[in-house]
Amino acid sequence: MLLGQILNGLVSGAMYALVAIGFTLIVGVLDKLNFTHPEVFMLGGFIGLVSLTYLPLEWAFIFAFLIGGLLGLFTEFVAFRRFQSADSRITAALSSLALGLVFIDLVHKFWGNENVPLPPQTGWLTETFEIAGVRFLNLQLMVLAVTLALMIGLHFLIHHMKIGRQIRAVAEAPTSATLLGVNVLRVKQAVFFISSALAAIAGLLLALRSDAVGSEIGLTFGLKAMAIMAIGGMGDLRGAVLAALLIGVIEALMFYFGWGRLGEMTVWLAMILILLLRPAGLFAGGLHSREQRV
Repeated sequence: MLLGQILNGLVSGAMYALVAIGFTLIVGVLDKLNFTHPEVFMLGGFIGLVSLTYLPLEWAFIFAFLIGGLLGLFTEFVAFRRFQSADSRITAALSSLALGLVFIDLVHKFWGNENVPLPPQTGWLTETFEIAGVRFLNLQLMVLAVTLALMIGLHFLIHHMKIGRQIRAVAEAPTSATLLGVNVLRVKQAVFFISSALAAIAGLLLALRSDAVGSEIGLTFGLKAMAIMAIGGMGDLRGAVLAALLIGVIEALMFYFGWGRLGEMTVWLAMILILLLRPAGLFAGGLHSREQRV
């Protein structure tokens, strides 16, 4: 039914949003692209695979958050710290791309190239609930609830905590922030930790939804998340979230109305259209000013 497809679209959009937010944070603060980010998302699923083999779901989320964040710190140290200037965008991007390929190769060494099933989940996750005569899995509700909680937490951190004010200051003017006593390196590390932790959680959620993990999923979701970031507006967190939910719902409706083959093209067609008509993004400069972007 239509309501069921809309919910499926919101679930997909929520996972797109978590990955797109990570891209958006890095771009907003460093003005660089982190091509390791999709692979951290992919590794989040494998962290869940290992955790769920021995531990309950709650611990899988904790480990995904912490290990994903540590991978973000490792990425910042290896691929970005030595390339601070604006002229080093390409070098940093290529370095992060190489590190991402290393992550993929490590996964292939341990788990191979094929999808690996997750341990069977039982209990409340597999139970259903009913809305307007349509039955849904509790898992779908959990994905939306976890995503909403993380987004609210991120909004509170960015707008009401000291580290959030420092992130916005560095995004606006890193030199001025340094003169005001802000530790720019620590802020950048915090951004990498947060963005990668969110990506790893998204990878775990996708693994739970599909009951399997694979090494290629990072490329698919990563490219879509980059496109969604461009649609929402480079560096605009709320724009990335709104664009992700919109794309997820449109894709689901395409499948519902029998245009499934066009569903996968939606994000790319939307990105081309937005770049042609509104290069700054759908929401940048309209819904949010420059000062609100990060």
